[in-house]
Amino acid sequence: MSKTLVVVVPDADVLAATVASRLVAKIVDAQAERGAASVVLTGGRIAAKVLRTVKDLPAARAIDWSTVDLWWGDERFLPAGDPDRNETQAREALLDALPLDPARVHPMPASDGPDGDNAEAAAARYAAELRTPFDVLMLGVGEDGHVASLFPEHPVLNEAGQATAAVHNSPKPPPTRITLTMPTIQSADEVWLVAAGPDKTDSVGAALNGDKTKPAAHATGTSRTYWLLDRAAAAKIP
Repeated sequence: MSKTLVVVVPDADVLAATVASRLVAKIVDAQAERGAASVVLTGGRIAAKVLRTVKDLPAARAIDWSTVDLWWGDERFLPAGDPDRNETQAREALLDALPLDPARVHPMPASDGPDGDNAEAAAARYAAELRTPFDVLMLGVGEDGHVASLFPEHPVLNEAGQATAAVHNSPKPPPTRITLTMPTIQSADEVWLVAAGPDKTDSVGAALNGDKTKPAAHATGTSRTYWLLDRAAAAKIP
């Protein structure tokens, strides 16, 4: 049974430093145990701040980046290199500065990729590439309690038959996305839900108070689930 831990820090800057330090330690531990590590990245403001912080951490030099597999929890189905893609933001924040093995970096397909604008085919392609379980899967938490591109009351939230899904008519732009499904998220050893700012207060509080209409309330790891929050996001937690 997954153990849930809540960590609250003063502000977004301290949160980014906290998450970055935990991420480095988790990767180092996984490499010591298995010789490799598998991490799922997320998008958003705090995620980019975390990645920029990792780049400046002296402890990150202990990581053998050539044996780290990087995945994404969801992606906006836009052309490669589009500034709104989570992959583009992650590369700018950190990845382009690292000695990664390109074969171990697994971005979700773009809308100008081999499947063109067929989001279902692109999602299936990513599902075929996935190798689980993940050591750590990071998620941002939306103002409505969504995680990845799993939104409240959206039919994809209940998708259980496949590892990934195409999302159409997303309540947030762009309307078409690709996402890991909830069962795939729940296959990770550790799930980290990261949230900062007063715009996340209500959704974080609701999810941690057991509101199952919030997708974030269902995002749990097989070993541990961490809620990593700044004080503003945590204002309504039990």
